[in-house]
This record gives sequence, structure tokens and C-alpha cells, in this order.
Amino acid sequence: MVNTAKKILVMGGTGFLGSYLVRELQQRGYRDVFAPSKKDYDLRYIPDVTRMYEDLRPNIAIHLAARVGGIGANRERPAEFFYDNLMMGVQAMHQAWRFGVEKFVAIGTICAYPKHTPVPFREEDLWDGYPEETNAPYGLAKKMLLVQAQAYRQQYGFNAIYLLPVNLYGPGDNFDPGSSHVIPALIKKCFDAKLSGADQIVAWGSGKPTREFLYVEDAARGIVLAMEKYDKPDPVNLGSGFEISIKSLVETIACHVGFRGDIIWDTAKPDGQPRRRLDTSRAEQEFGFRAKTDFDEGLRRTVEWYRKAVIEPVPVTQE
Repeated sequence: MVNTAKKILVMGGTGFLGSYLVRELQQRGYRDVFAPSKKDYDLRYIPDVTRMYEDLRPNIAIHLAARVGGIGANRERPAEFFYDNLMMGVQAMHQAWRFGVEKFVAIGTICAYPKHTPVPFREEDLWDGYPEETNAPYGLAKKMLLVQAQAYRQQYGFNAIYLLPVNLYGPGDNFDPGSSHVIPALIKKCFDAKLSGADQIVAWGSGKPTREFLYVEDAARGIVLAMEKYDKPDPVNLGSGFEISIKSLVETIACHVGFRGDIIWDTAKPDGQPRRRLDTSRAEQEFGFRAKTDFDEGLRRTVEWYRKAVIEPVPVTQE
């Protein structure tokens, strides 16, 4: 039986995925959901993490907080991506154990997988090589949460689980070109070109790599299902099982936006990992999760959100 009276702490709850997760929890009847911001508690610093647990006293802690970004941001600031993510994760889990939290849900990343993982990625392959170099510091920092979760379970009996979501997308995503991931970056690029009358856009790499994407509402639902039903040490993939090439992705986004110019491929820029697609059978077997949102429909919703929120915002009327 699910106890909706549990007090749930969502670290990173004011961010993209976090806001959807908080909404999903509330819709499922959870009454005490806390989503503090970085201004409230900076998770890189032990005193702030300790104070957070003292103030909120959660029964369950979900760790989403992360420094994230695309290939460019990871290449420019690898030390920050490693240090910030490692410190946030290690302290969040350690203090959760110290304060007697009943369950800790750690959110990892597909970037933790080896560069040349056989497709589809199976959880058993997680340690069979080094991650793709451009985001290895980030991927390895997040991967240490799995090591910590299994070590704390073994020594202390601490119920910590570890989930591996693929790249997320959806309305409200981060569209800042300095830190956004591929889908929001391309949506913005296509809209900017269309509005300026440009007859071409430049995309990174060769367009040959493939990626898998998970709609953010599906990701939030999967995390809640794991929180409620999964209590084992083994990592679990969260994905859609759908693979698309970057070339097809760019063409599809351009079509949704209505950009009809040329696409120029800058092959001097890195491609990143050659292929990404997850084996999602464990999530379905263990806690009944399966993605529901068709990729093209999710992409349409995301483009329309950006169009209405950024390109054609409703003017504020003066009283």
C-alpha cells in the first residue's frame, strides 16, 4: 500500500524535471512535498545539506539536483560538472542516511554508460568501459551515486535506489544556448533562423549518431513508480526504447517549427556517443513503467510551448 502521508523531499524540485515530478506526486495524493531551491540550500556545502534535513525531516528523499548541459558546456567546464555533481550527490545521500531517511532515490544519467556500449544499453553493461569523453566527468560523478547507494545498502541496510534516465525533453525545458541539451537548442536555433529570415542553420557533428529521448511527464511518472515499488540495489534504466538519428531529429524539428532552409553540418564539432538506446525491460518488470508519449507528439507539444511562451507570449495588460 502506498502511504501518501509520507514527507517527500525533492532536491532539484524547482528545475525542469523536478517541477513535473512535484506535480506528479501531488496528483497522486502526496500532501507533504518539499522542493527547496538552491537559494534555500546549496547542496555542494555540508552545512546547507545538514540544515535542510534538520529543517524538513523527510521520510523519502529524491535527488534530482545536478549541474547539467550539452556537449559544449561539458567540454568548457568539466571540472565544475565533476565537482558540483559529485559533492551534491555524496552529501545528499550521506546526510539522508545520518538523519534516518527511509528511502533515497538517486537519479543518474545515461552519460554514465561506456562510450561503445552494445545497443540496447543493458544495466549489466554499465561498468564495461569508460564513458564518452566529452561528458565523462559528469557521467562518472553521477555514477558514483550508484556505488554509494550499493555500499550504504550493504553496510548500513540503507534503502537507496538508482535510476538511469535517457535525455529528457518537453515543455518548459532549458532553452539557454549556453547550457541546453540538443532538442531545446535545435528548437531555438530553428525559430531564430525563421524569424531572422536566415536561409540556413548550422548543426554540430555529422548527424549520424543516434539518441533516445524520454518525455518529461513519462520520466516523472517512472520516478514515482520506482519510489513506490522498487527497493533493490540494481540500477534501472528509464527510457522510451525509441532511437532516432541526429540528422532525422534536426529535420523533424525544422518541420515542426516551419523552417525550410538548409541544414549545414559542422563536422569539426564532436558527435558525442555514437548510439544511445536503452533496454527498458527491467523498469517494466520491476515497477510497471513504460513510456506512453509518442516522440513526434511530445516534440510537437514542446515546439508549441516554446512558440507560445517565447515567440508569441500573451502581453500583460495594465490594470
